[in-house]
Amino acid sequence: MIATGSASRRRVLVVDDDDQVRELVTLTLEKRGFEVVAASKVTEALKRITTESFDVLITDLHMPNPGDGFTLITAMRHSQPDAVTLLLSAYPDVQSAMAAILLEADQIIVKPFDMGKLPDLLHERLLTRRPAAISRKDKVAEILRRSIDRIVAGWLVRSKQSEELSTLSLGDGPRTGHLPKLLEDLVVRLNEGPKPITGRDVCNSLSAKAHGELRYEQGYTPAMLVQESRILQVTIFETLQTNRDSLDFSLLLPDVMTIADEVDSQLTQTMDSYMKVMNRSSVA
Repeated sequence: MIATGSASRRRVLVVDDDDQVRELVTLTLEKRGFEVVAASKVTEALKRITTESFDVLITDLHMPNPGDGFTLITAMRHSQPDAVTLLLSAYPDVQSAMAAILLEADQIIVKPFDMGKLPDLLHERLLTRRPAAISRKDKVAEILRRSIDRIVAGWLVRSKQSEELSTLSLGDGPRTGHLPKLLEDLVVRLNEGPKPITGRDVCNSLSAKAHGELRYEQGYTPAMLVQESRILQVTIFETLQTNRDSLDFSLLLPDVMTIADEVDSQLTQTMDSYMKVMNRSSVA
C-alpha cells in the first residue's frame, strides 16, 4: 500500500448524480489524503473545470443523459490536459461499446468496483502520467476544407449504394454535380463564425440553385434530393469523427449546428430551383 502522505495536494473532481456513489468515492479518497471536490451536475462540474485546477477527474458516464461523462472528459482534456481522467460506467461491455472514449479517458472503470482499490489506482496513474503532448488542433472548417475530395468520394460511394439513387445511370462527374462547390460554400459559412440560427436566415447559394436545375435535367425526384442531402450530412460527420484527434472541440457544437443549418439551407434552395424548372417545363 502506498503511503497516505503521497496524496497531499492532489485535487480530485468527482462527478456523479448518485449520492451514495459520490459520497463513497469522496470518503475513500479523503481517507487516503486526497483533496476531493464533489459535483452532482454536469453544469457545476464544467464551471469548476474552467475555474479551478485538478490532478484527477472521476466522472460517471450517464448523468442522466448519455455522453455527459464524455463531455466532462473532453472538457478536462482541453482545459487541463495533464490531469488523469477516469470514466465510471455500469455497463459490462463498455470497453468495446465506448472504445472511442479511450482516446480521451485514461481508464474506464466498470461498476461495481472495489472502491478500496481506487486510491492506489490513482497513485499509480499520477506517478506514471506524462505531460500532455502539445498538438495542433484544427477548426471544423479547416478539416472540411482539406477533406473536400475525400468527402465527395465517400458521398459518391454511399450514393451508388443507395437503392433509390442508383436507379439513375450517371457517371461520377454528373452524379456529384455541384457537390464540391456546395462543400466550399459550407466552409465559407463556417469561417464566418457562429451566428444565430433563426430558420429565416438563408445564405444565398448560386451553387445550390444550379444544383437543383441540374438534378431536374438528370431526372431526380424531390425524394432523391432529400436522400442525397442526408447522405452528405452523414459523410461530413463521419469525416469529423475520422479527424477527431486533430479536432478543436471548443466550437464543435455550434459548428455542428451550422453544418446542419447550412446543408438544410442548401437543400431548400436546391428544391426551390428544381420546382421552378419543373413548373416552367409543365407550362411549356
